[in-house]
Amino acid sequence: MESEPKLLISVVIPCYKEAKHLPSLLAGVTAELAAIDCRSEIIIIDDGSPDETWQVLAAEAKRYSSLRALRLSRNFGKELALCAGLEHARGDAVVVMDGDGQHPPQLLPEMVRLWRSGADIVEAVKTHRGPESFSGKMGAMLFYFGLNKMAGVNLKGVSDFKLMNRRALDAWLEMEERNVFFRGMTAWLGFTRVQVPFDVPGRVAGATGWSFPNRMKLALTGISAFSSLPLQFVTVAGLLFFLFSIVFGFYTLVLQLSGHSVSGFATVILLLLIIGSLLMLSLGIIGEYLARIYEEVKRRPRYVIASTIEPEQT
Repeated sequence: MESEPKLLISVVIPCYKEAKHLPSLLAGVTAELAAIDCRSEIIIIDDGSPDETWQVLAAEAKRYSSLRALRLSRNFGKELALCAGLEHARGDAVVVMDGDGQHPPQLLPEMVRLWRSGADIVEAVKTHRGPESFSGKMGAMLFYFGLNKMAGVNLKGVSDFKLMNRRALDAWLEMEERNVFFRGMTAWLGFTRVQVPFDVPGRVAGATGWSFPNRMKLALTGISAFSSLPLQFVTVAGLLFFLFSIVFGFYTLVLQLSGHSVSGFATVILLLLIIGSLLMLSLGIIGEYLARIYEEVKRRPRYVIASTIEPEQT
């Protein structure tokens, strides 16, 4: 009687300008997967890297029969590159890792063990964020605090380093929005989940590609995708200013009728500045949500694949 095939583990790694340390990353991941009693595949997504990332992947594919690679036609961003990898993963469970070496492969056996014990999602949670600027830490803290308060999604310490079983992955893939916020969407799913703590090591080589504009764009995507509270702020602010205008108008009328009205040029200018600023802010918030709707209704593909590397069939 033939035995059932072993379970398949897919490891999805989006990369951008990671050519220098891809060989060491692949060696580490492959070594940890070899210690697990499962079949495995490694899917690397080259997110339009301008360096030699694709050439390195082509060379490494000759060494590792489990390596699959996708090259996107341009830089679509990490979240959409991640979508490409998840949509092409064939595993019974899928592990998502960053390509900068800051997600330790040594956690893979423990994550797989917890999955086999019944967890649908295994999350690697940061106990220490690693080397990071003060502004970066404060920005992350404010973002997660705001997202928790506005959308009820607590992502403090949560990273993109996680394992999802096939049921959780299929549910994730049913969410077809173009403005992708991976960790927030995963938290929204629910399912049975467990956490594994880890300390974030320093980068092996190179510098982070997460500039302030990129972080701000991701933060706006996360907030607009999971909360409509900013839109409600516009309504509340309008009501408050309406009440203020009634009180101030009544006060002005009383002064006028009593003959005590005074010149209020400075007051008028101040009120115009406040109201104008509020209107511009409100239009900006509404415009942000309209931009998200605009991106969704165009129905463009999330990414475009230019080249692929598949293992040779034996």
